Amino acid sequence: MIKTIETKELKVGMYVKISDSWLKHPFIKNEFVITNENQIKQIIENGIKSVFIDTDKGILTIKNIENISHSDKDLTPPDTWQPDKLMPDDLKEAIEDTSMPKREKAKRIYNSSLQMMGKLFESPTAENIKTSKDVIANLVDMILREPETSGYLLNITSHDFYTYTHSVNVGILSIMVSKEIFKNSDSHNMHEVGAGFFLHDIGKTKVTPEIINKPGRLTDEEMFNMRTHPYQGYKILKEAGQLSEECKIIVMQHHEREDGTGYPRRLKKDEIHPYGRIGCISDVFDAITAERSYKQAMSPFEALKLMKEQMLHHFQEEIFSKFVLIFSK
Repeated sequence: MIKTIETKELKVGMYVKISDSWLKHPFIKNEFVITNENQIKQIIENGIKSVFIDTDKGILTIKNIENISHSDKDLTPPDTWQPDKLMPDDLKEAIEDTSMPKREKAKRIYNSSLQMMGKLFESPTAENIKTSKDVIANLVDMILREPETSGYLLNITSHDFYTYTHSVNVGILSIMVSKEIFKNSDSHNMHEVGAGFFLHDIGKTKVTPEIINKPGRLTDEEMFNMRTHPYQGYKILKEAGQLSEECKIIVMQHHEREDGTGYPRRLKKDEIHPYGRIGCISDVFDAITAERSYKQAMSPFEALKLMKEQMLHHFQEEIFSKFVLIFSK
């Protein structure tokens, strides 16, 4: 049951819904369980006079704990793969199986997607790119129609920063936020949008592994080489005959920043397509939450807080708010 109360009546354990814009208060979500007195103090100090509370939810409901969990030890990459096969047997079967338990389905899809992208990055031939796009189209359809399975996919943790792992994570995140943003529109080819997100870093296959895997800050020359990967990805997809407009936008714009400090073209504000903006946010988020040899992984909650407080000028605020929303469902 939803009730309106004055903020001075708030107590630890209540599930609150703040109606003000997410950007006008210091919390990472508009809905959460109050877990300490300091949160009540912050709500009051931000001039919020009243809030909604949901009396059916509260501190005893584990799923409503404020810290967003992004770890599930049972959902980890496989120990053994089928190294000579682009599309693992498990992947198509899992995508199409409507009776499989959702958690197990997500695990199989994620692990098999890692295998597919790993093989693709080893051999980005025209045939492999086409096959991967066909599989991604089926995966996009599954994400759009099965929110419960998608929720499990979102909570799979793989903290390594291999390019293929990053590509799968960014692909899943970006499709889910695209679903949230474009849900009332039928003017988007979601198969090609999904392919663009999964293949956004395909150009890194043209960058030397020493630069890709360097455990530290890149030199100016190395950074210059790294920053060629959007154009290299454009060329790879074009030569493979798989360069749709959606893929071109995402591959070329996923490192552009709202304030014009990105690359390769230093686009800013409305010069950046919504697909590029979504890819940028997902790319940054996954990089921050990945564990590297020179840094520990951040939790999703910590990463979103950092992005909001220190990096918001890089992102389009409305799209960033939609990105945060997928973690609160």
